[in-house]
Amino acid sequence: MSGISSARRLSAAFAILVSVSTAASAQNAFKEFKQLDGSVKMPKLNAFVAPNGENSPARTLRDVSLEAKLTPQSGPQQQGLAWYVFSPIAGADGKLPLVASSRGGSASFHLLPGDYFVNVSFGRAGVTKRLSVPESGDTQKQTMVLDAGGMVLNAVSGPDVRIPPNELSFSIYSSEAKEDGERGLVMDDVKPNTLVGLSAGTYHIVSEYGEVNAVIRADIQVEAGKVTEATIQHRAAKITFKLVSDAGGEAIADTAWSILTAAGDIVGESVSAFPTMVLAEGRYTAVARNKDKIYQRDFTVAAGMNTDVEVLMKQQQPQDADTEQSARQLPIQMPPMRQSQTPPATTNQQPLPTYEQLAPGAGGDDGDSMD
Repeated sequence: MSGISSARRLSAAFAILVSVSTAASAQNAFKEFKQLDGSVKMPKLNAFVAPNGENSPARTLRDVSLEAKLTPQSGPQQQGLAWYVFSPIAGADGKLPLVASSRGGSASFHLLPGDYFVNVSFGRAGVTKRLSVPESGDTQKQTMVLDAGGMVLNAVSGPDVRIPPNELSFSIYSSEAKEDGERGLVMDDVKPNTLVGLSAGTYHIVSEYGEVNAVIRADIQVEAGKVTEATIQHRAAKITFKLVSDAGGEAIADTAWSILTAAGDIVGESVSAFPTMVLAEGRYTAVARNKDKIYQRDFTVAAGMNTDVEVLMKQQQPQDADTEQSARQLPIQMPPMRQSQTPPATTNQQPLPTYEQLAPGAGGDDGDSMD
């Protein structure tokens, strides 16, 4: 893509790189990524019921051509569109009957003269307009403007450590919080390097690495007609735990693990010879229970530094470089372990600065959004 914008650092805890394609190359930019093909939200147009005998052979069908643009100045969008044509007369169930539909780029329908509702969507961006098909005369091509763009998300651990796609997911929320403090969910479980169509505006992104406590939040702006690529920097690392009789020895099976924060909160549990967990940067304690013995070791997680943590079946444990506190053998008594890994609440994370706070005056017009 051409015209890539520079990266922006949102806080000391993470960095996010945003690049935007120029309007002239927007069509090519949208072709470079896998299109997310999810369910389409269409408020007030939630029926997909075939009309009853409406297309009678006795009446003349008219050709109607439709096209959609991401911005008034851009060319017609050639992929990723979903078209739905509804009758304006509700059926017996109170829903609008679906007359025709199409997917791809520009669309052409054969419709009876009359009035219709036409909805076109690009991902989670959409617009609806009323269409009148005349009995005679020319039928003009209908052009609809989505005021939409695209977003492609990815993440790294530390400065540049690649995260496997199957260990990474994103959720997209509205930027504005509701009265109860919650944000409206736009889309969840978005995979890396996937093109998501969105109405122009600012969105709150939550990136989750692994299943424990590596969670990063960011506010990202989507501009109409452009693809915004964002790479979020996680301050986390992948840690593998092993209970060994001697340093560098084989992992001992049938070991139960609890991983505690410096404050003593349990963030992860497992029963395995060598469990692997993704942990946010910070200080932790690994507690291993094998048969009637319990051992522990303090350790530190550094961003992007994937490593093994060995717990010795001895009173004296290896020392981290930044601590002099040695581990010790604990009493046999230990509270029952929970069976599932429960991530800590993310509400204790400080909210990140919004895009508008970092770049005053920037922002997008939501336009005719279907969300």
